[in-house]
Amino acid sequence: MSFLFVGLGTSFVVLAFLDALWTTLWVDGSAGPLSSRITTWSWRGFLALVGHRQHRTLSVFGPFVLLLIVILWVALLWLGWTLIYAADERSLLHAHNQTPADWSARFYFVGYMMFTAGNGDFSPNGGMWQVLGALTNMTGMLLATLAITYVLSVVSAVVGKRAFASQVSGLGETAEEIVANGWNGHDLRSFDLPLSGLSSQLAQLSEQYRAYPVLQYYHAARPEKSPIVAAALFDEALTLMRFGVPPEYRPSPAVIQSARSAVQSFLETLPTAFIDPAPEAPPAPDFASLSQAGIPTLPHEQFLEDLDALSERRRQLLGLMKNDGWTWGAGKS
Repeated sequence: MSFLFVGLGTSFVVLAFLDALWTTLWVDGSAGPLSSRITTWSWRGFLALVGHRQHRTLSVFGPFVLLLIVILWVALLWLGWTLIYAADERSLLHAHNQTPADWSARFYFVGYMMFTAGNGDFSPNGGMWQVLGALTNMTGMLLATLAITYVLSVVSAVVGKRAFASQVSGLGETAEEIVANGWNGHDLRSFDLPLSGLSSQLAQLSEQYRAYPVLQYYHAARPEKSPIVAAALFDEALTLMRFGVPPEYRPSPAVIQSARSAVQSFLETLPTAFIDPAPEAPPAPDFASLSQAGIPTLPHEQFLEDLDALSERRRQLLGLMKNDGWTWGAGKS
């Protein structure tokens, strides 16, 4: 028996299952060590190859990388079991003439056993190999179940994040426009219900990004469908309402606080996604446009001081947008 083949095969089987279980079942653990690196490197290479402005082309990367992860798990498991059976020349015998299986026959046998109960062409030789045959079948079925469940969950989360982006973009194309659209002539209290709903959606989206890191690679072809653009736009509108408008005209303080907390939770996905903040904060919003819309404002100098204190937060948002291939203000027509 070749212990080299046993060691290599076992390592591949363990790696495939460790990465699959880590990625699909450990909600707080991000993606598996293998999946996370392959997807990150692939995305950066793809982004450098096609450019930041080819959003329709970038939108195909999400399904591609999800399929790549599943294929990687299957390939590692398949190769691992093939190497284990190759450790003993007589581990598998032909059912009709009892001749040992060659490499192609072992590969064929493992594929059948991983996803079916086998077809009887080859049979394990002896008790130990019969047990390993059952384990091959069990691990293959379990991996297939995990992969299918994971794919369906990711697709459902993609639909949810597009819905959040559509609702934010429906309020306005810019932060200034969103605030102006919420002004009823007296205050911004009409925003209480929409902000509460969007906060809940964004909080759920944050948890989905942690549970399914591959979500970050599902790039939207249009800015109004991008949750990354929507989160930045949402936070800029909250900044204008919280630091640019006197307290008596703002939405409910609890609603604003909840919304800002939801954005902060969303930003906490950055370290696990290997995304660095931008070197500089994005341009300040057009504060003067609020006064032009008839909205009472705080002194401009005070607003700029508060905005400077938010520099790190805004740099993180800009870094997130750049990593996703967008520029600041991408939602403007």
